[in-house]
Amino acid sequence: MTVPVITIDGPGGSGKGTIAMRLAEDLGWHFLDSGALYRLVAVAAIDRDIDAADEDALANVAASLDVSFGLSGDGMVILLDGNYITGRLRSVEVSNMAARSAAFPAVRAALTERQRAFRKAPGLVADGRDMGTVIFPDAVLKIFLTASAEARAERRYKQLKEKGDSVNLSRIFHDIKKRDERDTSRAIAPLKPAAYDHVIDSTEMSINEVIGAIHKLLDEL
Repeated sequence: MTVPVITIDGPGGSGKGTIAMRLAEDLGWHFLDSGALYRLVAVAAIDRDIDAADEDALANVAASLDVSFGLSGDGMVILLDGNYITGRLRSVEVSNMAARSAAFPAVRAALTERQRAFRKAPGLVADGRDMGTVIFPDAVLKIFLTASAEARAERRYKQLKEKGDSVNLSRIFHDIKKRDERDTSRAIAPLKPAAYDHVIDSTEMSINEVIGAIHKLLDEL
């Protein structure tokens, strides 16, 4: 029997990571934050002083990543080369490097099979930008989760401030708009809501309301 997968794709700051993690906990399924893989490539590349424009070097980093995910009472735990790395993943430097590396076909190809290997019984909830279109096209439920750029910038600003980072809201908004443009116009797996069966706009919704809407969709399968 094929292991079921639920995919939640969408732009940065839409809440897909939080929603996917909560849903995985509710269902007792495995969880994959695919965006974290690209951020892990970024962390490793930054630590190794690799240029953001060096596609081959970034692809080599992606192919050799030693990463594991886990869930704890405080949220997601990520280990890179056996070291706790979660706290570094949401910095602006890492976000920008991840966005640039994700646009390279060689990097995406290197991570494709790595992502599919997370599909294990009893099921998987995967979030990202091409989970339902490229990585798991046979997912039982494909959701596109979005929100206005303004709402997403506010969420990211609060998230980074809570971590003690020095951030600027207008800069974050500008970065999100640039990221949206890259994601929707890239040649490989562009981010398009029309490719999904269900689109949820979380701009005016709480986390619990989004989770409830997804559970309702699952009940209708």
